[in-house]
Amino acid sequence: MKRERATTLLNDMLDRLEEGGWPLDLVDEILVFGSYARGALNPSDVDIVVEHRRDSRLTSEFLHALSYGRDPSASMKRALKGNSRGLQIHFGERKTFEAEGFELTMLWTRGEPMTAARTRLAAIAPDPTAGRASRDHMIEAFDGIDRWVPRPVRIDLTDLVDRKAATIRQLQLADVRPSHPAALEALTRWSDTSPLRRAAAAVLAHLEANAQPLDSVYLHGDPVIGSRYSDTAWQIGVGFDWRHYRSIAHHLEEGTDWFEVVRPTRTQPLHALHITVQDRAVLPRS
Repeated sequence: MKRERATTLLNDMLDRLEEGGWPLDLVDEILVFGSYARGALNPSDVDIVVEHRRDSRLTSEFLHALSYGRDPSASMKRALKGNSRGLQIHFGERKTFEAEGFELTMLWTRGEPMTAARTRLAAIAPDPTAGRASRDHMIEAFDGIDRWVPRPVRIDLTDLVDRKAATIRQLQLADVRPSHPAALEALTRWSDTSPLRRAAAAVLAHLEANAQPLDSVYLHGDPVIGSRYSDTAWQIGVGFDWRHYRSIAHHLEEGTDWFEVVRPTRTQPLHALHITVQDRAVLPRS
């Protein structure tokens, strides 16, 4: 993205912080790093670290999301960036990044006026010689789509590959619909214009084309056929936009495959990762 757009996203985030309200009143620090902080004119995204406290409400939401395989930081992400894309938010990772040698630039600390943050942001000067920051925790399957694979996900998935617990390959799904009645019924979970419906259709059509039985498919939180409360061991898991990514390793303890559409979209190419179990004995245990 253009640097001007990245700066606008950061200023919009500061506006939200200044307005306050829950859960933004729990934020203690905002730091920026990566290619934007180094002055790149066309950063792929803006990496920021957010340090915050948790009250009872946020803790409850965090635990509830974890129990259902959802993003436990969804409330804080929405509050910070709204519906905008382009901010890559890392929660509670300041010490980790500093230990790994990343240079972090403080943008705002609780108690400071927001004018201090805007002054610091304006002081991060463009540098035509600065390129995009190289990604850590990369494997071949992430090539070209790494901007849509958050760092915590990259860490977990590269660990699966390093352990030889799973193999991962990238797919570009065809924009087609399945034909099986059960698959078509499953699509009614979403509206006709939903990016998730398009992603689900593409995955189910891919599975049909590869003769995968639909009664073995667990689609973004629900089985295509049957009940989530049955004792069925679903062989194929499907997720969208990493909302259930914390369930991947657990799924592979009994299942064989996981398909993740990394960026569901109404019109753009549908990129997916196909994760296949290789050795269950070395899967990480929760």
